[in-house]
Amino acid sequence: SQTKLEHARKAAAEAETARMEAADKATAAQSSAQAATAAQAGLKAEVQALSEVLESGDGGQWPPVIDSLAVDPGYEAALAVALGEDLIASDDEAAPSHWRAWERAQGQRLVSRDGSLWRWDGFTVSASATTTAQARLEQRKRLKEAREKLAEAEAAAKVAEHRQAAAKQAEDEARATERSAREAASVADGAYGEARDRVAEIKDHLAGHVSLLASLHDQATAIEGDQQHLQTEERESRKALDEIPEPAGARNEIAGLRAELTGRRAHQVECQSRHDTLVRAAEERRQRLATIEGETKSWTGRGEAAKAQLRQLDERRQALDQELERLDARPDEIAEQCRALLGSVDTAEEKRKGLANQLAETEMALGEADKNLRAAEAELAAARENMVRAEGAVKQAKQASEAIKEIIKDRLKCGPKQLFENSGLKPDADLPDLEAVERKVERLLRERETMGPVNLRAEQEAAKMKEQIDTLGVEREDLLKAIDKLRRGISELNREGRKRLLASFEEVNKHFQELFERLFGGGRAHLELTESDDPLEAGLEIMASPPGKRLQVLSLLSGGEQALTAIALLFAVFQTNPAPICVLDEVDAPLDDANVDRFCTMLEQMAKTETTRFIIITHHRMTMARMDRLYGVTMTERGVSQLVSVDLSRAEELRATA
Repeated sequence: SQTKLEHARKAAAEAETARMEAADKATAAQSSAQAATAAQAGLKAEVQALSEVLESGDGGQWPPVIDSLAVDPGYEAALAVALGEDLIASDDEAAPSHWRAWERAQGQRLVSRDGSLWRWDGFTVSASATTTAQARLEQRKRLKEAREKLAEAEAAAKVAEHRQAAAKQAEDEARATERSAREAASVADGAYGEARDRVAEIKDHLAGHVSLLASLHDQATAIEGDQQHLQTEERESRKALDEIPEPAGARNEIAGLRAELTGRRAHQVECQSRHDTLVRAAEERRQRLATIEGETKSWTGRGEAAKAQLRQLDERRQALDQELERLDARPDEIAEQCRALLGSVDTAEEKRKGLANQLAETEMALGEADKNLRAAEAELAAARENMVRAEGAVKQAKQASEAIKEIIKDRLKCGPKQLFENSGLKPDADLPDLEAVERKVERLLRERETMGPVNLRAEQEAAKMKEQIDTLGVEREDLLKAIDKLRRGISELNREGRKRLLASFEEVNKHFQELFERLFGGGRAHLELTESDDPLEAGLEIMASPPGKRLQVLSLLSGGEQALTAIALLFAVFQTNPAPICVLDEVDAPLDDANVDRFCTMLEQMAKTETTRFIIITHHRMTMARMDRLYGVTMTERGVSQLVSVDLSRAEELRATA
């Protein structure tokens, strides 16, 4: 059972380690999944923004020809400079601006791959010039790359989600394994306790059987000796019986001898009676002489002792006279000392009361400060969480606001404050119909694109936005690392807390079992963690089995048994973490004399071996008789109390010398 218990505890420790590793992996997988989801969300936003920018103006009625072209990478600049703004026109002849089939000769345009143009009529465009068509092609290229990255990000997010689910499942399995291991350890602990009790019972029975066996062996030896003796007597009797002659011829002779023998026996009895009487008289005389001689020696010794005692009494009388002379002057000295001591006591008592009041006020202030500190820490933690969430929301709102501002600036060439002025709307008036406004905006956008405006700051704004995105990404990575570090720190603290708690629990439980058996004179008891597999969240149950009773919880015991069990637990904690002073108030009140004697014996042993000094408040005569020093309060006169102190060890020495 002990081996199984050790294996079960080892398995529980391994299961806890595996669970912590699984929890770390789950945390890492969750972080990866969050990172993948964030990347996916960013790519979705980019794809959506590019899609909105690249949408055609008439809802797909006259799509531009640029949307029908497939451009190999690297030829965007050449195509844009070759066709220019003509790429925005549709290939539908019903469109206001469109391409149509034309068989007449056209002018020639020579373009380079880097975006330079030489037209037949002399018009030239250098590679450094920026056109709307080139920007649109670049945006189409970015949209295609973003969609490819989005597909990869979605796949990575799915893989991360699968890994997170697998890590979560592994963590749950590790928790279940740890729970099973702890249950197995608890079962093994119970089996070990039962086996230990069974071994003790077997040892007791074995001792009884061994004693009985030794007794039976001695009896068998004696019976065997008796049998041998009886066999010897039987053989001798048979031999004597065989040697006896036939009695027929000697019966008359035997009768005569019997008559003669009867007479001689009567004479012998008479002589023996006289002899015994004389012997008793002589013995009585000898005893009387010895008694007289002993009494004479005794009286002689008593006389000598009386003389010696008289001499001692004379010496003691002289010593007592000297002591009386000394003691005659002692009352004045004692009275002076009493007055000085009473003054010191009053001063000390006033100082003690002041310090006690200060201590009480300080403790109350400390308790209130601790309470306020805990409340403030809780509020601070909640405020920090709210602040982090608010900062995230503010950042998101700022990003969204900046994006909207950029869109407004890009599309309408104005700031948000000029929207009401440019639109002719009033802040307090109702907004127009959204569909009508969208159609108007699309029409205006088509007209603007037809006019061919170019945003010359697009690259700078994109670079600035990319820099902001990179900064946010770095901050996000730092935040994720800080969260991961915090989680690892919490896990490490929990692990260390569990380790220390279990170590202290085992030590206290060991001392508690020993002290319980000492106080009860037998039985067994132990501590149990209940309601949770995690020691940091578990409750504590005290299981006790006094001699002659079954194992049960503390609440089912009697008052005296509960008091003894509580005392055992209290002293077990003191042995684990000794304190300089321990104050016990009426702990022996519910105990009978036998239990008070065990309690005082254990208290004396702990006072001799430990570093703790015990102050006991009690009314029990046995407890007071076993203490080293007594402090009491007496009322010498009505309304006046006085503290009295008695050193019992010094009193015993004085009594022995007296």
